[in-house]
Amino acid sequence: MAPDFSATSLAGTTVTLSQFRGQKNVVLFFYRGHW
Repeated sequence: MAPDFSATSLAGTTVTLSQFRGQKNVVLFFYRGHW
């Protein structure tokens, strides 16, 4: 299980991993930007 953390969504709102607790699946995707 991943530790709880917060991130900014594409909509500009802050979301935390704990908001999705109890959901069936959570997929995290990190994009570095420019290579």
